[in-house]
Amino acid sequence: MKFLSLQHIAIEDPGTFKDFLLEDGHTLTTIQLDEGDTIPSNLNEFDAMLCMGGPMDTHMEKEYPWLVPEKKAIAEYVLNLEKPFLGFCLGCQLLGEVLGGKVIQSSPPEIGVLDIHSKEDIKTDPVFNFLPPSFKALQWHSYEVVGLEENQNITILGSSLTTKYQIFGYKKHAYGIQFHLEIRNTTVDDWAEVPEYKNALEQSLGSEALPKMKNAVKAEIFTMQNQCKMLYQNFLKIVSD
Repeated sequence: MKFLSLQHIAIEDPGTFKDFLLEDGHTLTTIQLDEGDTIPSNLNEFDAMLCMGGPMDTHMEKEYPWLVPEKKAIAEYVLNLEKPFLGFCLGCQLLGEVLGGKVIQSSPPEIGVLDIHSKEDIKTDPVFNFLPPSFKALQWHSYEVVGLEENQNITILGSSLTTKYQIFGYKKHAYGIQFHLEIRNTTVDDWAEVPEYKNALEQSLGSEALPKMKNAVKAEIFTMQNQCKMLYQNFLKIVSD
């Protein structure tokens, strides 16, 4: 299978999801948008699209003009071609915007290892049916998607106390995930090197936030990595169909 990954900062790649697909012999074409890579015009040649997180926000088109063709590419892939799509964090917000939602500042930001609650519809979803009624995941976002209620093709699969669209699906082939299951053992240290991420972390959790975050992730990482493997395996099934 041929996967396409849209990335916005080099250290935020598909993580363990990427490791699983490469181990299985699939190919991954990485488009590093912040480094000037151009999105391929032959999108239909790819079996699935991944869209990752980043320190920028969806409204920052003047600062990051490549957001404009990226949104067009996501719309083409999801709405016109109707091929499998998985968006993490910023990728989730970009999908939400393409589907008619708005991306607004979270109040408060969600940063830490926090609880997410599954919705009833998750039990019959082909990709996220493995998740329990309540689980913990790494959150590191200050914006979120809202206003998708009018789109009858969207199903909410998971929410937190403050973020309605933690997981949502569109027509069983496109999914947005506001949190992170794809993390490696080095992820927190790597992301803490990004000034925007570090500032958000310390503003939310204080000057000693990094060791607290690392300990919280360490306690849950085995579970999160197993869940990422199940996510990968289920997503591969819809890619293969």
